[in-house]
Amino acid sequence: MADIVKRREWGARAPRGSYSRISSTRGVKVHYTGGRVDPGIVDDHAKCVALVRSIQNQHMDGNGWLDIGYSMVACPHRKVFEGRGPHHLPAANGPGLNSGHYAVLGLVGSTGLTKPTDGILHAVLDAVEYLRAEGGAGREIKGHRDGYATDCPGEPLYAWVRRGAPRPGATPAPPEPHPVFPGRVLKYPPVMEGEDVRTWQRQMRERGWDLDADGLYGEESQRVCRKFQDEKGLPATGAVDRATWNAAWEEPVT
Repeated sequence: MADIVKRREWGARAPRGSYSRISSTRGVKVHYTGGRVDPGIVDDHAKCVALVRSIQNQHMDGNGWLDIGYSMVACPHRKVFEGRGPHHLPAANGPGLNSGHYAVLGLVGSTGLTKPTDGILHAVLDAVEYLRAEGGAGREIKGHRDGYATDCPGEPLYAWVRRGAPRPGATPAPPEPHPVFPGRVLKYPPVMEGEDVRTWQRQMRERGWDLDADGLYGEESQRVCRKFQDEKGLPATGAVDRATWNAAWEEPVT
């Protein structure tokens, strides 16, 4: 159960306007501060409070946002600060990306405290569970960099996300098997149609590619496929062969 630090408890400023409402999201994106975080916050919760206040000030006075950009903030003491909260559109995920995921900040940075403590990881997951229960968040847990050009949430925190965001001390669940190669190469021209096409398109969308999952393998699917193959060092044929199909599930998102 999340140990929520309410806005009044951390001294949050009132938002400058009304939040845009969202009924649900596909899940949560995990963030870091992008700057230096004093390692002393691990031993002094008052420093966590001060840091969250300073982040809100930067977002409101520097970025011109109506409030702190995050939905929730996770600190080393396994406490979850209420940011914009559930059912309110965040601002931290990037233009056009805020309606898809809530934004949860772990209090680590690019220097100073860079490696998340167990308390931070537990608090991130407590925030995720809270947003699922209270805000209609879906099952996805992604890094800010998934689908957006940024270093956020930093290598240590992102590595944890890529491992499936396990609870510290928990036995990791075995990875779910991905759909097997359908036995035919998906290519264009001519346009190919089928559920295998739709399955691949959906996976590419999950990876952040701009592609309709319409079940039709045409010019746009070929374009995305060729770019993906080039990114992963595969022959850029524009056709989804066995290696390209498997890479869509097995290769890290970059």
